[in-house]
Amino acid sequence: MPVSTPFFRRLFVAGTALLCLTGAQSRVPTPADLYGPLFEAVQTERAFPDGKTFVDATPLYPVDEIMADYERERPTDPGALRRFVEVRFILPTNDPANDATAITPGLPIKAHIGELWPLLTRPPLSPAAGSSALALPAPYVVPGGRFREIYYWDSYFTMLGLRADGQDALLESMLENFEALIADHGHIPNGARTYYLGRSQPPFFGLMVGLSKRTDASSRGRQLHAMQAEHAYWMSGVGCVQPTGACDHVVRMPDGALLNRYHDARDTPREESWAEDLQTARTAPGRPAPEVYRDLRSAAESGWDFSSRWFDDPQSLATVHTTEIVPVDLNSLLWSLERQIAAHCRALEDRACVRDFEGLAAERRRAIHRYLWSRAERRFGDWDRRTGRMTPSISAAGLYPLFAGLATDDQAQQTARLTEALLIAPGGLRTTTQTTTQQWDRPNGWAPLQWVAVEGLDRYGHHEPARRIATRWIATVDRVYRETGKMLEKYDVETQRPGGGGEYPLQDGFGWTNGVTRALLDRYPDAMPTGRPTRPAAE
Repeated sequence: MPVSTPFFRRLFVAGTALLCLTGAQSRVPTPADLYGPLFEAVQTERAFPDGKTFVDATPLYPVDEIMADYERERPTDPGALRRFVEVRFILPTNDPANDATAITPGLPIKAHIGELWPLLTRPPLSPAAGSSALALPAPYVVPGGRFREIYYWDSYFTMLGLRADGQDALLESMLENFEALIADHGHIPNGARTYYLGRSQPPFFGLMVGLSKRTDASSRGRQLHAMQAEHAYWMSGVGCVQPTGACDHVVRMPDGALLNRYHDARDTPREESWAEDLQTARTAPGRPAPEVYRDLRSAAESGWDFSSRWFDDPQSLATVHTTEIVPVDLNSLLWSLERQIAAHCRALEDRACVRDFEGLAAERRRAIHRYLWSRAERRFGDWDRRTGRMTPSISAAGLYPLFAGLATDDQAQQTARLTEALLIAPGGLRTTTQTTTQQWDRPNGWAPLQWVAVEGLDRYGHHEPARRIATRWIATVDRVYRETGKMLEKYDVETQRPGGGGEYPLQDGFGWTNGVTRALLDRYPDAMPTGRPTRPAAE
């Protein structure tokens, strides 16, 4: 059903209000804003091997005192910069989640995951002055390793495991934190840091709400308000998008339909990866550096940082053009959000809201079927604004329409066939069919994509490929756990070994791997390989 013109006017007004709010919040000082030349020197000179170290540090003195010291001393070489920082900041640590003193050696993997939850749980947070951390009112679970704050889309998959382990109170407190982030900042940032406020991540909040057991009218009303605010954030470009153009997250398709893209509000290097982004821009001749930076940031918003999915040349990060792509996963999730909003409105007997959001969902579904499904190739994929056609990238993102439930039975059948032919590997689901050095490409597999595929294929009755993905993933995770005592961020699903690639060393902990593996073990209780770990939980 077509969405009424009055509703588009209301959407524009709401989006404009959110744009003002997020514009104000995007000016919350980040480490680059606070420490200016000191920040640039530390990051450019790589005073710390990981660019995330300095931006996560907590100052011991007021910012103006630190900057006065810097102006006076002017340390230049990496060693001097490091020493300068070390006496004026508390540096973050990467304490491994599977500390041998806190984990029982030799546990089966399900019990091991149960012992990890307390180690990954953090108390409510009131940040110190000058810190990049954002306030959080309730306990929360972090991914682990260098990822020491709550992250957006990671948390949905972590919450699946919390639900399976009966950790309902912790699940609800994480939801409370996301509601607070929306209230405070107009959206859920990539992670709970000031330097992440320019972008969000794949919008799983509506699906998180679906995990909640709080169904009273007060909770539903609060959840509805938060979901509507998130939707307004993603649609805030409605008022400025031109015919066949794009503004903020909104894209006008050739027939006038509205879909969405990933788009960071800033066009500077990522503060946590400053030196890396400077180098990438230098290797992109003919492209303005701010354009490259925004495309890198926008790829980070997608969660797939980085993948050939966003590149012109699959082997060249410098050809990233995320903002020109209309992604199938993002639009499937926004369709799901619109449906979830309509369902909450129905429960609260708000008929106008039901009509409006069911109408939006219907229009989005039609546009997804028109632009993000190829009849010729029999697959879902991403659409390139520059070429006016789907990109050649075949990836696990094509399973999102099944996960959301917006595919037809025929589309699901064709997707299942493609998945079996090209994406199922010996150790689980491949991320893409392209082999590169990027971490969101073959040969890596990632926990969230395993869950999306299993849920989506099962929803449409394709139970055998769903089971094959799940059992192979469980076997991979278990094999690596037996060999290392660790739950890892990503895995090589070709060889069933730890994953590789990317900008930083492989992390362990690990929130979403724990969550998805735990949920799959409940779903497929006979899938667990026999035997026990051969090494203790940590070396």
